[in-house]
Parts: sequence; structure tokens; C-alpha cells
Amino acid sequence: MIIDLTGTTSSEIASALLRARRNAGSPAMGMVGTVVVVVDEASHHDAMKAANEAGREHPSRVLVAILRPGRGTGGLDAEVRVGEGIPGEAVLLRLHGELAKVPESVITPLLLPDSPVIVWWPGGGPAVPNEDPLGALGRRRVTDAAAGRRGAVDFTARAEGYAPGDTDFAWSRLTPWRALMAAALDQYPTKVSGAEVVSAKGNASADLMAAWLQCRLGVPVEQRVSRGPGITAVRMFTPAGPISLTRPDGSVATFSIPGQPDRPVALKRRNTSELLSEELRRLDPDDVYAQTLACMVKREKMPDSAKIVSEADRRSVQSAAEKAASRTASVAGKAASSALEAKAAGAGRKSAAKKPAAKKATAKKAVPAKTSAAAKSARKAGAAKQAAPAKKAAAKKTTAKTGTSKRVAGRS
Repeated sequence: MIIDLTGTTSSEIASALLRARRNAGSPAMGMVGTVVVVVDEASHHDAMKAANEAGREHPSRVLVAILRPGRGTGGLDAEVRVGEGIPGEAVLLRLHGELAKVPESVITPLLLPDSPVIVWWPGGGPAVPNEDPLGALGRRRVTDAAAGRRGAVDFTARAEGYAPGDTDFAWSRLTPWRALMAAALDQYPTKVSGAEVVSAKGNASADLMAAWLQCRLGVPVEQRVSRGPGITAVRMFTPAGPISLTRPDGSVATFSIPGQPDRPVALKRRNTSELLSEELRRLDPDDVYAQTLACMVKREKMPDSAKIVSEADRRSVQSAAEKAASRTASVAGKAASSALEAKAAGAGRKSAAKKPAAKKATAKKAVPAKTSAAAKSARKAGAAKQAAPAKKAAAKKTTAKTGTSKRVAGRS
């Protein structure tokens, strides 16, 4: 259900929400909080879509505030959405003129009572979120440094004006990276002499990752530039070789630990709704983020020499890469030889199967030969039997002729 309200007030919007719930047959509110989205006209559609998708896990009332400050008379236009595939409630607010300068006067009456408030700035956010009029209403204040052009400067200002509840999507994107690197040191406890973060140029998450590693390990952390997307590799250098997490395609990463086989890890780049869902799961202050911001300020004041990895660590990376390549080649060779062995075994089985068949064919050929020989002998025997009477008759005739000639000779 969509209700359009032009030139309205907060009380009329609240009444429209109540009527919409009753018409939908669910007068009770099953929502866990209020998400206030401060956005401009160009990107409000994507922001509302992400908030509604996150609401499938955390049903909430989503208040999207589009601020249009100006010199004209203040006004408020609203669009109320209940149902239509929306798990909670969504209200699109357009504040004009002088009213846009005091948005808290419109948002406050629409907040759900006795429930947490999350304020989100998809377009970057103010330098100090806690000092913003709408940010002061929130229990959590979510910004996105990746949406701004100068993320490092924003982080410096936010570190100085940090308040419990502040967080950033650039930090949320690092959750799986930090978990894997911490798990690597749990599986392979060793001394780390340096670290490296490789990412696309100007990546705010890479800056936070480098600051977090340097804060936790107390070693120099070097940042290098790649083609992206996002962070492409994180390495920790140890005496036995680097512990690395490499993701060149933004989808699947390779997790490498010295002395162990490489493992593929699903590490895709998460969308906005997934990041927002993570922030809605945890509403308590993020102390690690606050410490990382403080470390980031200290890191910016360090000389460049303190952020460079030694040549010995570089050589360990190269030797580890060569060993990995040799392992890959040996595995490929074994696979090829096993394939050849299997092929040879298959050929042997085929030849073994052909031999009995050949014997059978030979036997079949031999039987007719024997049969033909017997037939010939039988024919010869028959011919001999037939020729015997003729021979006897010829012999009788010869005897008779001889006797006649003797008698004739005696008479003469």
C-alpha cells in the first residue's frame, strides 16, 4: 500500500501509518527499531532498497529523509509504504526550504518508542556524526567513507570527534579480512616482522586495515597499490614465510600459511544491504573501531620509513611464491603421470579383453579348417570305395585275356 501526502505534517504521517497497518490486518507493530536514512534525491531509491532488504532480517521503520534546503517556504511531502514486499514500514520524506534545516523536528515524532535508532548517511556523512542534528538522535551512526572523495581526511576528523556508536561501512567491509588474519595467527603462532596491504588507489578500507595491523602487531605496515577491485592482498611476514590472504578477482581468495597447503576462501565483496544488516546486529559501541581510528591518526604522523617493509621480508615473499609455484608444478606433474598411468592401465585392460576375443576368433577359424580336412578325407575314401569294383573288373578282364592268349598259343 502506498499513500501520498503533499504539504503534510508529522502527525498526519503517523496517522497514515496507523491506518495502513489496520488496513493490512496487522495493527500491532513487530519492528525492532528505526532506521533513519539521510540521502539526496539521486540515490534515495538505492538506499531505500538496501534498507528494506536489511529489514528482512531486522524488521524496522525506515525513514528516508531527502533534504532540499533553500530560501523558500518550508514544506513537507511524504510517501508512506506498508506491505508491497516491505517487511516493515517505509516513509519517504522530502523536506523543503527552511524545514530542511531542522530535520529533527520532523523525524523525532515518527521514531518508534522504546527502540534503538540507527542513522545512516549513504553519501559519506558529516565529519563528526555525533554533532549532526539527526546523528544526535541515533544510538548508532553509520557513515561510508568510500562514498566520499577524501576518506582519510574524514577519518582524521572522525577520530578527533569520535563518540560511542560511530562506525563506518569501510570498517564493516574488513570484518571477514580481520577474522581470517586473526585465525591465521591462532593456527600458526609465530613472530610477525612486518605486514603489507595491497589495494586499489584511495581505498578507505585499506587505510583502516593498515592502521589495525600496525596497532595490533606493532610492526611496520606498508601499503601498495594494485588494480583492485578493493583490497586484493594482505600479508604478514614471518621467519618461515608470509601468511597471506590474496583476492585478485573480488570473489574468491587464497589463504596461505607456511608449511600448509593453500586453501580457497569465499570472500566476495558484500553489497550495501549486507553491510547494513551487520551493523543492525550489533548496537553496542565498537571499541576496536575507536582504537583503530586513534592508531590511524598516529600512523599518519609517522615518517615514511616506518611504513616500509624490509628487503628480507620481500625476499621471503619471493621465495614463498617460488615454492608455491614448484609445488603447483609438482602436483600438476603428478596429476599428469597418474593420468598417463590410468590411461596405460585402461589400454592394458582393453588389450587383455581383446586377446580372448582373438583366441575365440582363431578357434572359430580353426574349426572350419578341420571340418574341411575331414570332408576331403571322407570324399577320398568314398572315391576309393567307388574305384575298387572298377579295378577288380579290370583285373578280371586282364586275366581272361591272358588265358585266351595262352590257349591260342598252344593250339598253334
